[in-house]
Amino acid sequence: MLIKKEETALISFENILIEDPVVEKKFCCDLEKCKGSCCTFPGEYGAPLLDSEVEQIEENYPKIMKYLSERSKNYIEQNGMYEGRRGCRTTVCINNRDCVFVYYDGDKALCAFEKAFLKGEIDFRKPISCHLFPIRVKHFGSPVLHYCEIDECADARECGQKNNIALIDSLRDALIRAYGAEWYNSLKKYLAESE
Repeated sequence: MLIKKEETALISFENILIEDPVVEKKFCCDLEKCKGSCCTFPGEYGAPLLDSEVEQIEENYPKIMKYLSERSKNYIEQNGMYEGRRGCRTTVCINNRDCVFVYYDGDKALCAFEKAFLKGEIDFRKPISCHLFPIRVKHFGSPVLHYCEIDECADARECGQKNNIALIDSLRDALIRAYGAEWYNSLKKYLAESE
């Protein structure tokens, strides 16, 4: 995984700072091509977790176990589901790759929490950091929305460009979940008026 870093301008919108690429990039996940690589790319740490999500993960884990492989369940039993300290927790990864909550549908890596959510079995979809990816949220007094460009998402960028789908439109549900429909709709209106 290669993360590209470059200096970007910021938009201040209703107490949230947004880096320009978040509103400028075209992006649309293409699961048939990427195979869910955002859940499996190499890294020492898994998905960032809010402290409030830890309780939801623990509460819903018994309901999603049936979707996990024996490998994942054994790894969780030995290493836990998350690591880090309060305010700085992440999911655990197996051998610095697969998130422990990944299950495979053929060659596609998918989230067991999201599967149970879409089946109406739980009300926790998945960690918000996963839902928002490739947007990452940094905190410097107020939230800063940062676009994380990785090689594994090249097909998503190509798909978004080809179909003229903006990153913030592709992540509409996640942004509404994180900041509310009013915020999202106001941002869209602001951006349309700024063109």
